[in-house]
Amino acid sequence: MLTAHATLDPAFRIAPVDRRLFGSFVEHMGRCVYGGIYEPGHPESDPDGNRLDVLELTRELGISVIRYPGGNFVSGYRWEDGVGPVSERPRRLDQAWRSIETNEFGLNEFMTWTKLARVEPMMAVNLGTRGLQEACDLLEYANHPGGTYFSDLRRKHGVEQPHDIRLWCLGNEMDGPWQTGHKSAEEYGRLAAETGKAMRQVDPSIELVACGSSNALMPTFGSWESTVLDHTFDYVDYISLHAYYEQHGEDRASFLGAAVGMDRFIDGVVATADHVAAKKKSRKKLNLSFDEWNLWQESRFAGHTNLDWEQAPRLIEDTYTVQDAVVFGSLLMSLLRHADRVAIACLAQLVNVIGPIRAEPDRPAWAQTIYFPFALTARHAVGEVLRVETTTGVYDTAEHGDVPLVDVVATHDPDSGQVTVFAMNRAIDGPARLEIDLRAFGDLVVAEHVHLGGAQDLDAVNSAEAPRAIAPVGVEGTTTEGRKLAAALPAVSWNMIRLVPAGR
Repeated sequence: MLTAHATLDPAFRIAPVDRRLFGSFVEHMGRCVYGGIYEPGHPESDPDGNRLDVLELTRELGISVIRYPGGNFVSGYRWEDGVGPVSERPRRLDQAWRSIETNEFGLNEFMTWTKLARVEPMMAVNLGTRGLQEACDLLEYANHPGGTYFSDLRRKHGVEQPHDIRLWCLGNEMDGPWQTGHKSAEEYGRLAAETGKAMRQVDPSIELVACGSSNALMPTFGSWESTVLDHTFDYVDYISLHAYYEQHGEDRASFLGAAVGMDRFIDGVVATADHVAAKKKSRKKLNLSFDEWNLWQESRFAGHTNLDWEQAPRLIEDTYTVQDAVVFGSLLMSLLRHADRVAIACLAQLVNVIGPIRAEPDRPAWAQTIYFPFALTARHAVGEVLRVETTTGVYDTAEHGDVPLVDVVATHDPDSGQVTVFAMNRAIDGPARLEIDLRAFGDLVVAEHVHLGGAQDLDAVNSAEAPRAIAPVGVEGTTTEGRKLAAALPAVSWNMIRLVPAGR
């Protein structure tokens, strides 16, 4: 049997677990808003049209932050269309997703929803078709107490107290030729810097995210970040990353190693940010906002230009398998491993559109397979992320080169003494034995070991008819004798092992 070894020590820390790592994303795209979080008249909706079943699943998922309203959508969005009396709001053509936007759901409805969901809002401003002034107007409407045109307009719309939104994205994927208002790095960098400076004059307490490359495969990746940060470094708190992963053809080996690609992507952006800091002779350590990430069968999407103009069309409502859940869990492990620099992460998206939650008009919402590793990680990855060096075998992949057969990440909560181990076995041909030296923690016992994958059908899915067909499965026989964890990791599996002090 394949055996992997590691040693954990509470002194070897990477960083505290920032709860903002467990964010998500709600875009006016497909059925994420209309028919997703908001559906007036549905049996599960409240009087304001918010779907309570989706809200319950969102809270159980452990979501901390929601990025809104896009995404590609924001680059053509007039925020004023979504405030004021609903009957007076205009219907618009959304060029990003070739959809008809009713504007029935806008900023104030979203902020009401965030309070119900108990999440922090993360707003994006339109730097595609609009610019500095419109961004400052939106910020004034949202955050200024009163006594000015836009703050008083908010109060006229029934919102007396300011929304006090802290996180703001300066546009979205502005390097993408598909983006409405696409710009060069120089054009965007100058605009983002001036917009950021002006927004801070309106509200100095905000945190700002500059657009990084749309993905690591962009021809301008690296040079885009460098140029943009040359302009914005002193005015922003984060640079963004976006990445989506899928299995190409029969190349399961590369897909199972997707987290290696995520690791390298993060490391590349960190290196570029630190290079700019060195050039500027700055001590500032810029953090990263991985504000779009997920699995997406992108090769099956025909593109927005092939769509008909519809209201809330069904777009990229991918159904996730057990194997997807295993790979998804490993991406969460990558984010934890980089907790010293990745301070925000947003799973794209929350519901229906490549979401962990699915909702239909005639039945209750349900959880997809990827829901479970997210919920378990958000709940049990607490305290500090520990530095783990795992000794294991490797296998060769077409996309990533050598990939470890076993991957391990761990967290330690000093207050409770809990140690949580997240482990992935990428081996297809059998289980792996995991041995971890725990002597630095005293006596720990196994509270729980669950997994996804293994004996489960890797192509199995959840559905409206069978919403709980796939869920985490308990693993027997995991021990901590001699202050050494010994666990069997089933083939092609994502695992969570919780250890607690003996006697508690």
